[in-house]
Amino acid sequence: MTTMTETSARFREFKMPDVGEGLTEAEILKWFVQPGDTVTDGQVVCEVETAKAAVELPIPFDGVVHELRFPEGTTVDVGEVIIAVDVAPGSGDAPAAGDTAPEPAQPVAEPEAEPEAPKGRQPVLVGYGVAETSTKRRARKGVEIPGPAAAAIQAEMNGHAAPAAPEARPLAKPPVRKLAKDLGIDLATVTPTGEGGIITREDVHAAAAPAPADAPVQAAAPAVTPAPVAVSVDAAGRETRIPVKGVRKAIAQAMVGSAFTAPHVTEFVTLDVTRTMKLVAELKEDKDMAGVRVNPLLIIAKALLVAIKRHPEINAAWDEANQEIVQKHYVNLGIAAATPRGLIVPNIKDAHDKTLPELGQALGDLVTTARDGKTSPAAMAGGTVTITNVGVFGVDTGTPILNPGESAILAVGAIKLQPWVHKGKVKPRQVTTLALSFDHRLVDGELGSKVLADVAAILEQPKRLITWG
Repeated sequence: MTTMTETSARFREFKMPDVGEGLTEAEILKWFVQPGDTVTDGQVVCEVETAKAAVELPIPFDGVVHELRFPEGTTVDVGEVIIAVDVAPGSGDAPAAGDTAPEPAQPVAEPEAEPEAPKGRQPVLVGYGVAETSTKRRARKGVEIPGPAAAAIQAEMNGHAAPAAPEARPLAKPPVRKLAKDLGIDLATVTPTGEGGIITREDVHAAAAPAPADAPVQAAAPAVTPAPVAVSVDAAGRETRIPVKGVRKAIAQAMVGSAFTAPHVTEFVTLDVTRTMKLVAELKEDKDMAGVRVNPLLIIAKALLVAIKRHPEINAAWDEANQEIVQKHYVNLGIAAATPRGLIVPNIKDAHDKTLPELGQALGDLVTTARDGKTSPAAMAGGTVTITNVGVFGVDTGTPILNPGESAILAVGAIKLQPWVHKGKVKPRQVTTLALSFDHRLVDGELGSKVLADVAAILEQPKRLITWG
């Protein structure tokens, strides 16, 4: 399937890219352009959300926006045309940006055979591969808004005026754009200090610092989120119904599938992690760890990797179709992260090969990207074992559900100062509880117990990272 076609020598259509990895649709969260705006090859024209992540979508050719086919908040199938661009403006009598909206264009007839994909680059969402199969066409959700009328109608739906066409889009990375949106800062007003004129996080914070007179209004403005969904409230105001879509829908389907497919077993251990906490404090002062986010989770992750190295049978997957156990000779370590869009589980590729500083850097990057809502679908694919840190919410422990396709998940509880018998005396010690859930088709109780016991032993005596690792 191609992602763009030429309707004529003048107009080109850009389709929702093939997102791959089993995803067949995406929701348009935000349009960054309007009819009449000039776009260039590689310019981000919209932000879309799949069942896994939000991604900014660049257009692969130059021209002037002629038509936006869908308003914000619409879920669009892969292969649907989302924007039409005039690649030869001025050569005909097409209306300019300020002209009266034309009559709705008649839909273009579908060709009997899909045209060959162009030899040039084929755009796909960041982090996705190109699927080899196409999806079935279904009725579009939402109303198609033809021509320049899209901007006015969408603006009325959102309760504000349509934005003016920008003269030049400021240069900034997606996390920085998200930060600016959250702070209510217009990137066009920010002075860039980064190399090549790129706006940095520090630039955005500096722009927010002066707090002009209208800052309270800007600060109160919500961050860019999906357009309002069809939330319904009963007449008495006692119940609210919210459509399940996007990441939340994917989470629900995955958790139900996991809970009723893999037979879960959960084991618990409570342990003294006082020495681990001392090690964390020492590492924070270590020059070799400069610039690395050092916390208990880093040591716990390393402990789990060492335990897997000692008991590699736990790092496996169940192939239902072929009735086989697939042993993994690599560890893609998943880290469950709570984000504004819901729970996601990105993973650190080949975590088993990383040194402690490398693992710490990877953990820091993973968490930052997840919080900014820019985790790519590729970063969430292929996990083998996961850690979920429920302790950050003050929770002692839980019975975590396996991430689909994985063999085990380790829940880490809150680390608290508690009375503990140490060297024959009751003393205040740093104590936590670990819970390991595993797929009983793959992991027997003995194997699961050995892995959990090894993790606990390392956290009680971190020097075992050297002798066992």
